[in-house]
Amino acid sequence: MVLDGCDWRAAIDRHRNGPDRELIRQRLKSYADAGFVYLRDGGDKWGVGAAAREMAGEYGIVYRTPLAPLVFAGHYGGFIGEKYHDLREYAALVKKRREQGADFIKIMISGIMDFDRFGVLSEPGLEPALIREIIRIAHAEGFAVMAHANGARTVEAAAEAGADSIEHGAYLDEDALHAMRENGTVWCPTLSPIGNLRGTGRFDETAVGEIYGSAAENVRRFAQMGGLMAPGSDAGAWAVAHVRGGADEYAHFRNALGADADAVLVAGTDAVCTKF
Repeated sequence: MVLDGCDWRAAIDRHRNGPDRELIRQRLKSYADAGFVYLRDGGDKWGVGAAAREMAGEYGIVYRTPLAPLVFAGHYGGFIGEKYHDLREYAALVKKRREQGADFIKIMISGIMDFDRFGVLSEPGLEPALIREIIRIAHAEGFAVMAHANGARTVEAAAEAGADSIEHGAYLDEDALHAMRENGTVWCPTLSPIGNLRGTGRFDETAVGEIYGSAAENVRRFAQMGGLMAPGSDAGAWAVAHVRGGADEYAHFRNALGADADAVLVAGTDAVCTKF
């Protein structure tokens, strides 16, 4: 909710002195008018998602938020999340989230895609042993876990540790896909932040096309395995507008799965609503 799909710095600046409640209301109304009844936010450290949750019921929307994502200091996500330096600090933040009323825990455990270079991430994922422990701690406090994760080994480790959902999941292989399926992890492949870049000239078009093709192929493979997938659009990411991003994500799933998309997304969305 804190981002706007255009300029992340300017979007955040609108809320630095407190959530812009009028803007939040406008967005919630737009979602409600479009028929949305459930939103799962990625969280932020300025309280924007928390404010949206307070108001969402007025618009007939069930709104879930982790409050601020939790980020290992020195790694991707510090611009939007709350940092920890060791497991002791992390465990304290998870307990703090319980006191604050977070709906779930979001962990940032990898970098993001380099859209100019196929197969390249901005940084590798956290060590599997650390991933397992931070998921275990969150589960022990009764939380579901949303994991921002890219890269096959990072996703495999998170799924094997029981992550409830994987967001993004770029560059997966057979082992990572099987780990998600076998552990009932819901994959939100967020195709829109890739697919919506095509033709914009913002990044290398060949690389963007390869990244999108790889993601779509993994979506097809995971569907064939019977894996759970849900249509998280990553609304607020560049070129992913609020509300319209949901329609974009559905279109990308239809492009990948054809007529099978509806049944796949119903099953995955039901799983998300149950877990979160």
